[in-house]
Amino acid sequence: MVKKAFIVFLLLTGLWSCATYQAPPPSLYIGSLPPSIAAELTLEERILAEEVWTDLKQGRGSRAEKTVSRLGMDSPIYNVSLGYINFLTNKLQSAEKFFRKALEERPELALAHAGLAQIYQETGRDDQAFAAFREVLKTEPENPWAKEQYEALKNRKMEEVEEEAQTSLTEGDTKRAKAALLKALYYSPQHTKSHLTLADIYIKENKLQNALVHLKAASTSEPGNKEILKKYAETLSQAGQHTKSLAIYEQLQKLDPENKEAEDQIQGLRKRLDIFELPSKYESIPSSDSITREEMAALLAVKFKGIVDEMTDSPPIIIDISASWASKFILQISSLQIMGIYPNHTFQPKKTVTRAEMANILSQFTVYLEKKGYKFIQQIPPDRIEISDVSPQNYYYQPILKMLSYSIMELSLDRTFEPDSTVSGEEAIKLLDIILALIK
Repeated sequence: MVKKAFIVFLLLTGLWSCATYQAPPPSLYIGSLPPSIAAELTLEERILAEEVWTDLKQGRGSRAEKTVSRLGMDSPIYNVSLGYINFLTNKLQSAEKFFRKALEERPELALAHAGLAQIYQETGRDDQAFAAFREVLKTEPENPWAKEQYEALKNRKMEEVEEEAQTSLTEGDTKRAKAALLKALYYSPQHTKSHLTLADIYIKENKLQNALVHLKAASTSEPGNKEILKKYAETLSQAGQHTKSLAIYEQLQKLDPENKEAEDQIQGLRKRLDIFELPSKYESIPSSDSITREEMAALLAVKFKGIVDEMTDSPPIIIDISASWASKFILQISSLQIMGIYPNHTFQPKKTVTRAEMANILSQFTVYLEKKGYKFIQQIPPDRIEISDVSPQNYYYQPILKMLSYSIMELSLDRTFEPDSTVSGEEAIKLLDIILALIK
């Protein structure tokens, strides 16, 4: 009779235990304690913490809980430990609460993010699981478990949303398609195909600014993709962003120099924007020790672009500028009579400009600007200016006096002008900058 009663007792005990005990998730991942936390603990606390972690990894939640209670609520592993203890017994709601508490104290704690990621997976919250895995990788970028889980989830979700987007497009449901494609970009922000498909949808809807956001992202992801650059440049032009369109077409031309369509678009945009390429020699003017007449003509044309007129319909005949890099600037400036030509129809483009000649050029230029309505005010009365090395009978005396009175050019301390000295490129630019400042 006793034997029978004992058997019944064992059966009842077994039934009770089956009713209250649930096996822990077989794939539960519990990472190692981070060194940063271990460093905060005393030797005794560190030993207890290691015991807790050993018990957790071996599935002994009850034993781990007793050890955690000895560490107390102030322990840096208290909440995250209780998160995993509750996870082991499938108390997922409580586990989630403790993991969140742990993150309130330590937002970067990968152990808590990893715990939440697994709870989200268990409860079908894929978006939140993905975000949690991403947080783990921010702190532990080489964590093999997190990387594997992150990539597997990303690939699975990408397949789902791409299929949904394609089905929606086939059915003509662009609203649903856009939602699916944006979800794809949540999982893979650099996914070129999704960016391009969204751009196509927005272009058809005439929402060009939205399309440009995705075309820019696609071109950034694949900077060498010529088809993407072409579409990006076309859409920029269509949206009226011609300067940016030109830059993208030029980028495309570098990748594909034989692309005639890109070349045509570049020329058209430059004409629309009134842009011309400056010769490389123009860039060397600032470093020139003595500026030449061709360099001076180029400076006047370029620095005052939009102020000086274009070349007249009847440009002067000049016989010595065909080989000059600045020929178009020379024709423009001489046709406006800002710089003159010699009686034999030469311009002498390589001739260096003296200070006296510079004063004459600038004097003629101020006359031209005054005719266009710009005003120059004398800063120094001419009758108070004494020039020790230029007589009133000098051909250049009046232009020199005029430039001195406007304070565009100056005398040395000994009142010399040094009319025969050359003018450096840097000095010529400075003089023109003074005139620009006076007319603005």
